[in-house]
Amino acid sequence: MEKINIKPLSVNDAFKGRRFRTDKYKSFESEMLFSLPIKFIGIPPYIIKLEFGFSSKASDIDNPVKQTIDCLSKKYKFNDNQVYRLEVEKFIVDKGNEYIKFDIIEKK
Repeated sequence: MEKINIKPLSVNDAFKGRRFRTDKYKSFESEMLFSLPIKFIGIPPYIIKLEFGFSSKASDIDNPVKQTIDCLSKKYKFNDNQVYRLEVEKFIVDKGNEYIKFDIIEKK
């Protein structure tokens, strides 16, 4: 799995009102796209494995999924409707050590 040392962004922090992106979302997207490694992801459909390192036990496991997949699809140029399975895990880490790990695998 690839690891990005970035704090996962919740849906609440990503959008305001009727799905307008917040400045936090724009900053998160910019940092993610810059941090993601060059990678060949194969041929769709895909399985995406995500691991989130949260510093708060109150963080919901599903909150950063959409924003993360949107960034992955933008960087690796695939449509997120080509994702047929998600595997998501949550870990609690010390504040300042938040992260996102991911893998994109061809579904055979």
